[in-house]
Amino acid sequence: MRWTIAALPLLALAAPMPAAAADGEMRDTVATLNDPVAQDRMADAVAAMVGALMQLKVGPLADAVARVDPESDAATIPPDATLGEVAGRDPEYAERMGDDVRATARMAGHAASAMAAYAPVLKDMARDLAAQWERERAAARR
Repeated sequence: MRWTIAALPLLALAAPMPAAAADGEMRDTVATLNDPVAQDRMADAVAAMVGALMQLKVGPLADAVARVDPESDAATIPPDATLGEVAGRDPEYAERMGDDVRATARMAGHAASAMAAYAPVLKDMARDLAAQWERERAAARR
């Protein structure tokens, strides 16, 4: 779960963009990922979500599992136990998760900047390869 949440900024980069909107959206994506305020907002949101999840009461679920399988470990979970207690996480876990997201967003910002810088070169290469393919295809038909 930890890496899944921390990887969200990278997944946003990998999502396909419509060709017509690519340039403007790429600039917006680069600007957002390189913005320390946006990085902090992403990190704070993840830290708040993880913090809330760790406070989730799992006792009623454990009770239901114990009724189905009295031999399971669920029977030993106290009725007021939280997910954080059952998972054995420390109180700073949510903050560390936020720090990981912040670092991942910074890294994704650097990667997006590099991709934006190379985009014109890659477009030219793709255009050249397509033209070469057309020439080869035409030559093969002669």
